[in-house]
Amino acid sequence: MSISPRVTAIVFRVVAILEALTWIGLLGGMYVKYLGGGSELGVQVFGPLHGGAFVAYVAVTVAAALHLRWSLWPTLLTLAASVPPLGTLLADWWLHRTGRLTPPAEEGERTPETVA
Repeated sequence: MSISPRVTAIVFRVVAILEALTWIGLLGGMYVKYLGGGSELGVQVFGPLHGGAFVAYVAVTVAAALHLRWSLWPTLLTLAASVPPLGTLLADWWLHRTGRLTPPAEEGERTPETVA
């Protein structure tokens, strides 16, 4: 049983969004810790969540690159997007816009071109 390219693209997009959301949570926790009231709760909660999301993003990016047959440049750029806050959202947008997350239609599947 093989995973369809569509499922790979969806999993990538979900993990990219989760990574970005945990980045926002961690940044908020760091703001409260260092510039706010000094509570470490936000960092204690979002630190491990973001670490897990980051590792998942890297793994899913490598898997998507192999499965969707990205070349080296998009793969490296997508991996580098995990470093700046919200970079994974930009990578997701770019990959979708350039067609790298839009798998080709499977045989027998109706596309807008075949419907018209």
